[in-house]
Amino acid sequence: MNIRGYTPSANISVKGFIETSFVDWDGKVAAVIFLPYCNFRCPFCSNGPLITEPEKLAEIPLEKIEDFIRQRRDFLDGVVISGGEPTIHPWLPQLIDRFKQLGLLIKLDTNGASPDFLATHLPKHLIDFVAMDIKAPLNDKYQLLAGTKIDLEKIKASIRLIMASGVDYEFRTTVVPTLLDETDIEAIAQTLAGARKLALQQFVPGHALDEKLHSVAPFSKEQFADMARAARSHIPNTIVRGI
Repeated sequence: MNIRGYTPSANISVKGFIETSFVDWDGKVAAVIFLPYCNFRCPFCSNGPLITEPEKLAEIPLEKIEDFIRQRRDFLDGVVISGGEPTIHPWLPQLIDRFKQLGLLIKLDTNGASPDFLATHLPKHLIDFVAMDIKAPLNDKYQLLAGTKIDLEKIKASIRLIMASGVDYEFRTTVVPTLLDETDIEAIAQTLAGARKLALQQFVPGHALDEKLHSVAPFSKEQFADMARAARSHIPNTIVRGI
């Protein structure tokens, strides 16, 4: 898959850093780092500059992040590695290892397009939690939500690997009006039946990568409740976020 503007590098690059978050890892206090570039172009993505113009964002020295973590080690449970798409970077295992050496748990956010990475690294027990985005039902609609051509077999392989890994995980879907509806959400949940957890996330229009979505109103609380109810018939532990 062509990743526009991205040239693989041996140098670790961090373009965003949240020192302390209570919402990016349920039940954990975590620092969050954001890596640049992505192999998807989801129209609803709220991290557009990370995807399209990361070279314009300031580089955050990894040493500065590590120093902060050492100072707050007694307070932090772990580090969330997000993006962009972290698994496109060949140095990601090195980055994970550096945080593990500081005694931290690791949560990986991924779009699931790199099952080879998951197959290689999940058994090593360096990743403690995986959050995989499920963009749409596993049909032709997936490409619309991902904004690019998708190999659905790789998405399916990642789902299987995560569910069988023994590593804690969640699947999550951002519910975007005009792109997804209740039928789609139930189809996603049916595909993931038996999963430990599904998180349905509210769409935030203001920063969507596709400007046409800026004027799209999010689903109401009542509509979200209906979708969650339908999903729970397949995944009892379906939660909602951002409502």
